[in-house]
Amino acid sequence: MLVQQQEMQLSAYSDLYNLIVPKENLLRKINELIDFSFIYDELANKYCSNNGRNAESPIRMFKYLLLKTIYTISDVDVVERSRFDMSFKYFLGMSPEQDVINASSLTKFRKLRLKDADLLNLLIGKTVSIAIEKGIVRSKSIIVDATHTLSRSNPFSAIEVLKERSKLLRKAIYTVDENLKGQLPVKNMDDNLQSEIAYCKELENVIESDPTLSLIPTVKEKLNLLKETVEDTQDNFILSKDMEAKTGHKSADSSFFGYKTHIAMTEERIITAATITSAEKGDGPELPKLLRVSQQNGMEVDTIVGDTAYSGKENLKLASAQNIKIIARLNPSITQGIRKDEDKFDYNKDADRFVCPAGHMAIRKARQGKKNSGENQVDTYYFDVQKCRTCPLRDGCYKPGAKTKTYSVSIKSDLHQEQISFQETDYYKEKSKHRYKIEAKNSELKNVHGYRRASSYGIENMQMQGAIAIFTVNLKRILKLER
Repeated sequence: MLVQQQEMQLSAYSDLYNLIVPKENLLRKINELIDFSFIYDELANKYCSNNGRNAESPIRMFKYLLLKTIYTISDVDVVERSRFDMSFKYFLGMSPEQDVINASSLTKFRKLRLKDADLLNLLIGKTVSIAIEKGIVRSKSIIVDATHTLSRSNPFSAIEVLKERSKLLRKAIYTVDENLKGQLPVKNMDDNLQSEIAYCKELENVIESDPTLSLIPTVKEKLNLLKETVEDTQDNFILSKDMEAKTGHKSADSSFFGYKTHIAMTEERIITAATITSAEKGDGPELPKLLRVSQQNGMEVDTIVGDTAYSGKENLKLASAQNIKIIARLNPSITQGIRKDEDKFDYNKDADRFVCPAGHMAIRKARQGKKNSGENQVDTYYFDVQKCRTCPLRDGCYKPGAKTKTYSVSIKSDLHQEQISFQETDYYKEKSKHRYKIEAKNSELKNVHGYRRASSYGIENMQMQGAIAIFTVNLKRILKLER
């Protein structure tokens, strides 16, 4: 049963917060910046209002997840740290002597309460409204790009992840005492998953048998991460492949298995919209949604800054209809890539290849025709026929018995003269200088807030992870610009 969120419990020790948690503390500033009651309003219908024992406040549970993202720690460690870290307790709205939740409650909260909630748009919309209200957002431009997130299960196998986690744990131990090297179990040198799991468990037991060592914070955090990985591997190693993740390409020769987060951001570096897709999806087709959501969140947009992936014909038409300028260089493969509505071949600008509706990328391309001959040149993309023969989408796409499958693009150099001329203007050149900002934002998400790898399986969990990570970086940015 859910009761209305209560204020911090009265306690004789509450004044300690004024002494221990300074005004400059990040968590105090976040609490003062935003009223989290919107979380209660969003999730109230996920609880029973008149039956059962009282549930933990959804606002407090959400704040636990926010702390996980801010400090990149495990469920176990965020709960344990909340037991003694006064800034955590203050942020969570707890009295100093109040006890914490069981870490397993966070898993249940994610699965039962956050499932089906449009958390991504809710949290981004909330931070954008705060930024606009405070006058932080002044520009009318959005910068768009996509960032890659590796699946939890790839490109590393389960055994590779376990080996890396156990290595980090050993490194933390040796930092404390190098003499312990000879006292730890002998490393597993096999490529057998069960042998590695057995080694990791043995390593856990040895460390936990030494109370002094296991309670050292740096060792304890790495130990909890290893234990969490072992448990997850035991549950999922047979079905460890993330069924909703796909293979995307960073270049013609390099690929990754996971997801893409498509982002729109202001020149002040406030993210205004995001969509999450599997990795094989093109960047350009996501622009209309990014623009629409940014506008719904209160942004007035007159310019869109991006790379060549966003200069497709449909995007140029959309921008022209709304009198919006697109700062993105034309690429003939993009501008003419879609021949008809049912022929959705996406262009991957990183690999300079088209990807078919089934997610398979062309293996090579060739240009036909001569320049200045009076006829259009054509780029022809060749696909792997072996894959086409067994593809579930082959009907109407691949002719049975054909030895090749190609996709041709006509290059018309005079079709976009207006955009070509615009690319030479001072306004275009000045606005294009802002594109680097979104690369820095992508780097912050990955390197500071754990967005390099998915924390769980499936696109729904990826959206939840993205929502909290983007919410975090937006709050931090607002606090920085508010000074």
